Parts: sequence; structure tokens; C-alpha cells
Amino acid sequence: MMILLLLFAGFSARTWMVLPPCLPDRVSDHPAIPLEGVQGVKTSGNPQDSLLFIFWNVENFFDYHSDGKPQYWTAGRFYAKCDGIAKTLLRIADRYGRLPDAVGFAEVENAFVLRQLVSRTLLRKLDYRIVHFDSPDHRGIDCALLARRSTLPLRAAVPKHVPDSAGGVMATRDILLAEFDSLAVLVNHHPSQIGGKAERRSLALGRLAALTDSLRGAGVRRILSVGDFNEDLWEEVPGQARNDASGHRGTLKYNGRWEKIDGHFAEGFARVREEVFADPALLEADAAFGGQKPRRTFAGPRYRGGLSDHLPIVIVVYF
Repeated sequence: MMILLLLFAGFSARTWMVLPPCLPDRVSDHPAIPLEGVQGVKTSGNPQDSLLFIFWNVENFFDYHSDGKPQYWTAGRFYAKCDGIAKTLLRIADRYGRLPDAVGFAEVENAFVLRQLVSRTLLRKLDYRIVHFDSPDHRGIDCALLARRSTLPLRAAVPKHVPDSAGGVMATRDILLAEFDSLAVLVNHHPSQIGGKAERRSLALGRLAALTDSLRGAGVRRILSVGDFNEDLWEEVPGQARNDASGHRGTLKYNGRWEKIDGHFAEGFARVREEVFADPALLEADAAFGGQKPRRTFAGPRYRGGLSDHLPIVIVVYF
């Protein structure tokens, strides 16, 4: 753990707060896409003194057309999940009195699901653009980002592969790097804890640390890294409270224990707040261990009608 803390010595310890989505514009399937000067893309500075971000692992947000999809993953259930995600983001917006400037996702299968999310739900009138690249993950899931054109104009986006121990490309989710006028954002979904993958997670963290070093070297002053790190990287940070501002202790519940594996690292901001958005609509009774747990879309093949085994996090950064 000390090695991980040293890797992120340049980042602030987390503090705590969350928001909505976008229109079917897409950045995808190319190594890097500079956007300055593209018609309709505003690149002026953001006049706000803060920005609102959401990160959410939306668990198996699959295209219902996909080959090999389970028979029980139907178009109706897919669109119900789209509606539920959109309504959750709007409940966050209502709570914080503003739309989110960006929403990062993990476990998104492809651009189709994002286009449906922003064009077939209550988000369809909002000014979000989609940033997505297909990754080499063996499950076919990727990181993605929705960013508001009016408040967070995109300058460039690129996927960053995670190297394996042999120097090749690890079959996992790429780190999504998006650059804006005022900051850079890295969206992460690091290898799972299942199957003893600690070395793979260490390689992903090393890749993230190298990317932040490179951004610093290029003169980027504000860097925000969000994601599902599949590990509580904040547990041993000195002086770091285990509860966030909402009083909630985790983003995922495993064998009766809440774990805080989703979060952020930030540098270059005057202040950062983070909160786990533990909305009652996202929870259900935990019959096995007591209390509550996130309400999943499926428990095995059984349809539960929920959205994810993770709760979203909300992050507000102040300049």
C-alpha cells in the first residue's frame, strides 16, 4: 500500500459530493482525435469556479443486439436500464442544483448503448457528447465519458492501453484520457480482485501514474482521475475519514461488507469534494447479511430490475 501511496503522492486525498448525460456525437475507434477548430465545438475557457463530475460502474451495460447475449437480456430490459440510469443522473442534478459537466462510466459494451442512453431517455435534450473507444478487454466492456459541450468543451481524447508484464497489451479496459481547456480527466476500470490479479492491478496503477507524470510534464496543471480501482486505495491515507459527506461507507457490498473501490485522485484544484450517491432507489434489502445493498439488474439469470452492483460517486472540483 505504501508503494501505491507514493505513486499518487502528487494527488490530493479525497474529500466528498454527484450529477446527468449527452447527444449522439461520438469520439471513437481512432488513436487520438484533436477537436479544436471542428465545426460546432466550442473551445473557449469555462467561466465557472467549479465543475461537477459523476463516475458510475453501471455493471454489464450490454447491447441487446450482441452475439452471445443471454436470452433474458431483452430490448425492454435494456431500455429500462437506460431510463433508470438517466433518471438517477437527473435526481443527482436536482439534489445539487446543476447538471453534471461530465459523467464517467465503466462496464459499457459499445457506443450503441451510449447513443441510446443520450437519445432515447430524458437526457436527449441535453448537450452531452460521447467519448468512447473499444478496448481489448476480454469481456468486451469499456470506459466511457459524457461531457457537456457548453461547459466542458473537449479538445482531444485517446485510449491508453495497460501493458502486461511481458510488455504487450493487457486484455483489460483501457484508461480513457480526455483533455479539456481547463483540465485532463482519466477514466479507469482496473482489473478485478477475482482470481488473484493483484499484479495486474499494480500494472494498471503504474500506467495511471505514468500518464499523470506525462501530463504534468506537458504542462497540464489540473488532473482528475476517476474510476473503479477494484481496491480501496484510500483506506490507509493518514487523516482520511472512512465515511464520505453522505455518511455512506462504500460503493459496493461484498459478502456483507461495504467496500470503497470507486473514487478519485485529483491535483491542481483549490478544493475537491466527493460523495457516494446512496439513493434509496438504487438499494434493496440484503436478506443474507442484513442492512441494504445495491440493487443489481440481474442476480445470476434472475432479473432484479435494478441498475448496478455499484453506487455512483459525485465529485465537485473547485478552481
